[in-house]
Amino acid sequence: MFDDQVLYSRIVTPAGRLFLSEDGFMKYPTCLLALLLITIGATSAFGQGKGVDSQNKRITDNSSSRASGNNGTKQDTGTSGSGINFGKDKAVAKVLLANPYRLTARRDALIKAVADVMRDRKLILDDAVSKPDEGIIVSQPYTFIKGSVVTQSELYRYATVVNADSRSWTRGRYTITVEVQPIDGTSANVSVNAHIEGRTDGATGAEWVTLQSTGTAEQEFLTALIEAVTGLSPATNP
Repeated sequence: MFDDQVLYSRIVTPAGRLFLSEDGFMKYPTCLLALLLITIGATSAFGQGKGVDSQNKRITDNSSSRASGNNGTKQDTGTSGSGINFGKDKAVAKVLLANPYRLTARRDALIKAVADVMRDRKLILDDAVSKPDEGIIVSQPYTFIKGSVVTQSELYRYATVVNADSRSWTRGRYTITVEVQPIDGTSANVSVNAHIEGRTDGATGAEWVTLQSTGTAEQEFLTALIEAVTGLSPATNP
């Protein structure tokens, strides 16, 4: 009568006993919990080793040192030494041109170039005082600035003004005199002089005062003349 019956073991382990046993409390969940804690700890350590230090506002490396980076002998990058120069090397000091300046050209060609540059700079040739046969070219007075608001600052750029606070400047003008002195048949010295004047309007009327030139007007005209004769800027002209 027992042929159709299946015999099972009388000892059956409950499902909960697979994880809860007398020799180990929650054996498998404990291993998973330990692995999770190790993963979280490694992620936190990596995040602290490389990132932004919010206290010191600088990037730190993956080490125990928190000192700022040192480039050693290479100082053109980074934040140590002269790594940051804020464009210091880009500012090139402006070299003053020699006055008189030697140009390779015949005197008649230079005199024509002087007249052309004056015309381009809106200067009118003064035929009454100019002596082209002697190499002397003079312009008429040119008003480069007018207006009481802006005259003072622009006048200071072209002239050295003494006791400036005692006057109210309303205009500024200059007269350019160019002299070409031949050295030989192929070159000559060119000298440029500027006569600077400032105008004041007071109770007694308008008055033009002669001022000492700073050399700015002379340098500007020489630069334009050199470019017209050589086709190059003085900074690149050998």
